Amino acid sequence: MRRNEGGSMSRMPWPEYFMNITYMVAERSTCLRRKVGAVAVRDKRILATGYNGAPALVAHCAEIGCLREALQIPSGQRHEICRGLHAEQNVIIQAAIHNAQIRNAVIYCTTHPCVMCTKMLINCSVSAIYYAEDYPDPLAAQLLHEAGIFTEKLSLARSPQ
Repeated sequence: MRRNEGGSMSRMPWPEYFMNITYMVAERSTCLRRKVGAVAVRDKRILATGYNGAPALVAHCAEIGCLREALQIPSGQRHEICRGLHAEQNVIIQAAIHNAQIRNAVIYCTTHPCVMCTKMLINCSVSAIYYAEDYPDPLAAQLLHEAGIFTEKLSLARSPQ
């Protein structure tokens, strides 16, 4: 709990609460370049979580190295040669595996979705996307705007543990 301006105790707002959870989810990432987490939420309940990393049953980049890093490919480029799935892709997959309907869900991501994940989230009919960090993919933002999906960058005021 925190103290508000009047000195009384206040609770963490829901968007900040869920965004903080995305950072915990991201800690499971096996990506060597960027740890990303995503959480699908509806009615203040978590439906599914996802983090970036290689598919189940195959070696993780943390174990064998990163081809994109070895080739010095900049962030946001050549996704097709990455062995990992993005956090948003994994949240969609986990929702499907566990029969969690994410239509009209709110997605919280540590990083703004790339264009590939954006297209998937649009087709899942999510209602909004909150993110904490930018990602170099202007087409993704354009498509979300065109599809009418609300997006907002959240600034987290992290309190000392």
